[in-house]
Amino acid sequence: MPLRFSILASGSTGNSMVVETEDAKILVDAGLSMKKIEHLLAERDTKAEELQGIFVTHEHSDHIKGLGAIARKYHLPVYANEKTWNELERDIGEIPGGQKIVIGTGETVAIGKLKVESYAISHDAADPVGYCFYADDYKLSLATDLGYMSQKVKEKLYDSDVLILEANHDVEMLRVGKYPWNVKRRILGDTGHLSNNAAGEGLSDIVSEKLKRVYLAHRSRDHNMLDLARMTVADMLAETGVQARYKRLKLMDTYFDRPTLWDSLAEY
Repeated sequence: MPLRFSILASGSTGNSMVVETEDAKILVDAGLSMKKIEHLLAERDTKAEELQGIFVTHEHSDHIKGLGAIARKYHLPVYANEKTWNELERDIGEIPGGQKIVIGTGETVAIGKLKVESYAISHDAADPVGYCFYADDYKLSLATDLGYMSQKVKEKLYDSDVLILEANHDVEMLRVGKYPWNVKRRILGDTGHLSNNAAGEGLSDIVSEKLKRVYLAHRSRDHNMLDLARMTVADMLAETGVQARYKRLKLMDTYFDRPTLWDSLAEY
C-alpha cells in the first residue's frame, strides 16, 4: 500500500486525519469526541485499534478534544513536543508514561516505512507544528493553524506531492461577523489563521510540477464558505499565472462532519 490519507474532519469545530502506508497507520490530532473519531474511521473501513500512534500539532481544543480518551482506550502512543505536552496534561487527563512520547520540533519519527517530520509554524499555542509525511518518494504536507506562511514554512512545503493547507476565513466576512474585536484581531494576526487570500498568495509561491492536489482545510463555519474558499484561492492562482502553468493542480474540499475519500499519492 502506498502513502495515503483521509481527512476525517477539518474546521473550527474539530480536526483529525489518518495517514497510512502498508506497515503504518497513524492519527494526526484528535479534535472530536472519541466516539465521533471511531465513527469517522469506520466510514473509511478503519478501526482505532489498528492505529500505531497519534501525532499532535498543538494543544487547542479543536485538535485534542478526544485525545486522552482514545489514547487511553487503545493504548496509543501520543507524540508531541515538550512545550505542547506541558499544556496538554491538564486538559486530556493522565497518559501512561509509556504512551507519552516527547519529540523535538524539527525531529523526524519513523513508524515502519512512514516518516513523520514536524516543523515550526506561527500560531498562538505553546509550540505549534505542522507535519510532513514521507514514504518511498512521496511527500504529504499538513499546514493549518498558522497566522502566516513564513519563508521557512514555504521551503518546507515546496516539494510536496499533496498539500493540506489552511483556508480559514474570508476577511470581510470575519470583519462584519459576530465575534468580538479582540477575537477578530487574534484570527487576523500573525499567530492566528490563514485567510482564503493568504492561502492563495502563499500557495502561488510554492506550486511546483510535483504538487498535484491541495486540500483547503480548517474552514470557519461562521466566516467562510466552501465555494468561496475554493474560488478565492483559484482566482489568486489564475491571477499569478500559476494555474496556467500547472494545469494538473486541483483544489480539493474538506468537511466539518465527514471524511474525505482515501487519497493515494501513488495514483498521480
